[in-house]
Amino acid sequence: MHAVSPTRKDQDPGGQIRVADAPPFHSLAIGKRREERLLDVCEGMIDIAAALFNVSGRELRRSGRSQSEVVRVRQIAMYVAHVSLGISMRDVGRGFGRDRTTVAYACHTVEDLRDDEEYDRLVAMTEKVALAAFRDRILR
Repeated sequence: MHAVSPTRKDQDPGGQIRVADAPPFHSLAIGKRREERLLDVCEGMIDIAAALFNVSGRELRRSGRSQSEVVRVRQIAMYVAHVSLGISMRDVGRGFGRDRTTVAYACHTVEDLRDDEEYDRLVAMTEKVALAAFRDRILR
């Protein structure tokens, strides 16, 4: 194992700093950047879902209970953020202004509904668009 110098730019091919390779004294700044990046991805995921399903982004961001069609779209967006983009349920919850348990419920609901061929096609389309949109922004 080698020491990492503070001036070294450890980056992945997409130009993002790899948190594991960063010097320890930068951990707070890296953590903040990571959180901002995750929030940005969740915001982008909300915008993608709003555009794909013709639902207001404002409605998807609204706290509290919503109409069932808005809830279904938000559940798909949270599912894709967690399952396809690899964001933890806790972070997805933060990004969507929801609790981790709400994200878990959304993921289970979407998984159950994917037995329907048309619903599965919509979720798969959303996954493809999200993966294309965020391919250079997510580190696994």
